[in-house]
Amino acid sequence: MDSIDRSILLRLQDNARISNVELAAAVGLSPSACLRRVTQLERSGVISGYHADLDAAKLGHDVLVLIQITLVGQSAEMLAEFEAAAAAIPQVLACFLIAGESDYILRVAARSVGDFGRLHAENLSALPHVLRMESSFVMRDVFTRSFTPLPGQA
Repeated sequence: MDSIDRSILLRLQDNARISNVELAAAVGLSPSACLRRVTQLERSGVISGYHADLDAAKLGHDVLVLIQITLVGQSAEMLAEFEAAAAAIPQVLACFLIAGESDYILRVAARSVGDFGRLHAENLSALPHVLRMESSFVMRDVFTRSFTPLPGQA
C-alpha cells in the first residue's frame, strides 16, 4: 500500500459515492489506473464494503445505550449462543467481544427510555448465559469514525 492507495481510502471514507473519474482526478491517476487500485483494495479486503450512515435519531431511535455484559462462562458454545442471540435483535447495532471485567459490549438503539425498558425486559434479559448486564445511556455522540490510515501506514 502506498500513498496513492491511502489517498484513495481517505477520499472514499469521506464520500463513498464519488465517481471513479472524480476520485482519479483527486488522487492524480487516470480513471483506469484508479479503478484498478480500488478493485485491488476491494479484492484484498482492505475495503470491506460500502454503506450509508443513517441517523438513528431522525429514524425515531433517539436513545443510544452501551451495555457491558458478563457471561457465566466463556466456552466456545456459550460465546456462539450469546452472539447468535444478540445478532437476532435488530436494535443491537454492534456487538464486541472484549477483554477485561466484562465479556461483551453492545451498542443498542431505542425509540425512548421506555422502549429501551421494554427491549431490556423482552429481549436483552433473555440473552443466553448472561450473569451481569450494565447499561450506560449515551448523552451525545461526540464523533464516530472508521479506521483512517495515517501517512506511511498500511
